[in-house]
Amino acid sequence: MNKMEKRKPNRLKNFDYSSNGAYFITICAQDKRCVFGKIVGQGLAPAETVLSKYGRIAERQLMLLNDRYPTITIDKYIIMPNHIHFILMLKGESAGASPCPTVSDVICAYKSLTTRMCKNEGFTHEKIFQTSFYDHIIRDEDDYMIKVKYIEENPAKWQEDKYFNNAE
Repeated sequence: MNKMEKRKPNRLKNFDYSSNGAYFITICAQDKRCVFGKIVGQGLAPAETVLSKYGRIAERQLMLLNDRYPTITIDKYIIMPNHIHFILMLKGESAGASPCPTVSDVICAYKSLTTRMCKNEGFTHEKIFQTSFYDHIIRDEDDYMIKVKYIEENPAKWQEDKYFNNAE
C-alpha cells in the first residue's frame, strides 16, 4: 500500500473558478527553498524582499500575466523568499476573447513560464514550485482589505511566518 500522504482538497465544491471575482493565491517554492530572495530591514528599517534573479523572473512573469490574459489583473502581490502571495482578479470575457481562464489555468501558465525562464537562467533543481497552490475566494471588501494588509505586512512578519524555519 502506498504510504504517501493523501492531499486534502482545498477547492470549494461546485464553485466556478472562472467566475468574476477576487482570489487570494499562495504559491510555494519546491521544498520551501528560499530561491526568490531574502528579507532585509528587520528592526528599525522597513522590511522588504530583495529579489534574487529567480525572484525577479517570478515577478516579471507575474506582471506578464496581465498581458497574456486580458480578462485578469494581478492586483496586489508580494514575493517572499520561498513563497508568493497575490490577489488575482478575474473580470469575465472581453469582446472577441475566448472564455475567461480559470484560476488553475492562470496559475499553471505562470508556474510553467516562470520555471522555463528560471531554468534558462541556470536554475538547476527539477522544480522551482511545489505541486498545487492555495487559493481563497475573496468574498467582500472586508475580506479583500484583510488580504491586502496581510500582503503588505508579510515581509515585516517574516520571522513569524510558518515558512521561516526553512529560510536560509
